[in-house]
Amino acid sequence: MKTAISVSDDVFVLSEKLAKKLKTSRSAVFALGIKKLSDELDKEAMIARINKVCEEVDTSVDPVLREYTYRKLRKAE
Repeated sequence: MKTAISVSDDVFVLSEKLAKKLKTSRSAVFALGIKKLSDELDKEAMIARINKVCEEVDTSVDPVLREYTYRKLRKAE
């Protein structure tokens, strides 16, 4: 799909440099930027959902497992 966007001069220059460095088109650079931003926002949303669940659920380590791990690590020293 074709579209036209307006960008500041510094963003245009940066897109040119990146396109040359990546050996691709400016369009591909902008598409890559949009994809990366989308992935980052999705990741932040997932982390927020996980944190919300952790606030509601006991996420502490089982005391038996903690003691077992502690003993195993002491023996390894």
